[in-house]
Amino acid sequence: MKKKKFFFGTFIGAGALSYLASEYLFKIAFKRVNYVPETSQEKQKYAKQYWSFVAWFKRVNKEHWTFTLTGEDEQMSAYFIPAPQPSTKAVIISHGYKGNGETMSNYAKMFYDLGFNVLLPDDRAHGESAGKYISFGWLDRLDYLKWINKVLGRLGTSTRIVLFGVSMGAATVEMLSGEKLPAQVKCIIADCGYSSIDRELTYLLKEQYHLPKYPLYPLVSTINHHRLGYYLGDVSSIEQLRKNKLPIFFIHGEKDKFVPSEMSLENFRATSAPKELWIVQNATHAESYWINPTEYQRRIKKFLTQYYD
Repeated sequence: MKKKKFFFGTFIGAGALSYLASEYLFKIAFKRVNYVPETSQEKQKYAKQYWSFVAWFKRVNKEHWTFTLTGEDEQMSAYFIPAPQPSTKAVIISHGYKGNGETMSNYAKMFYDLGFNVLLPDDRAHGESAGKYISFGWLDRLDYLKWINKVLGRLGTSTRIVLFGVSMGAATVEMLSGEKLPAQVKCIIADCGYSSIDRELTYLLKEQYHLPKYPLYPLVSTINHHRLGYYLGDVSSIEQLRKNKLPIFFIHGEKDKFVPSEMSLENFRATSAPKELWIVQNATHAESYWINPTEYQRRIKKFLTQYYD
């Protein structure tokens, strides 16, 4: 009898410990942050260029757009930068994990110089937007449908839209590709997006915390379902890309240790739409633009010439 009680107590204790560890991991990964964390060590060398783009963003003419989430009092936020000359070209740029629209200033300037109107949303639980928890693109994809409609309302039905994202933002536009999109959305560019949250979080558990998938991942998924209404297994770029019909350009750094480059290959294989894949040699996570801005812009322009212009 004492042995049974011992094993039962040990089981309950292990379960409680696993739940506490899962709650801790959920808060680290999913809870809102009200600041942009410092960039990785390998990208510190680009700080001067980065801040010059942020300075451009702060002084350029722009409009602050919002909409209110259904059943919520707080608003979603985005900044709209009109093209330097009247234009029907528009890009919606989706930022990375724990970033915001401002952190995408270099990409905004790139498209602005190409004559685009630019929309820079803050995703849920980021920047000036509402939300307690980060949804890793899954709920954000639905918000982007509203941003698309707001762009069309501002610029008119002759507008031609590009969806562009980096890291979590790339996964967001990949997931958005599986939704019913207006005809004005012409193509997608996704830089270093993950194939699924299941694959990404399992990878990070192993690489950053040296922990196995079980039992923590299913518990984190259950916590997410309770807080945000869906299981992590629902969050899949691959499944959404299987429904995609738009031309899409996948970009990924060869030496990415945060989102492995093979995930872009998985995403590439998932879609039957016109597609291109560029693995950038020696680039780490979200470094592809910074390592060679001229080549990055050349490749973007080439893709747009083929599938957008």
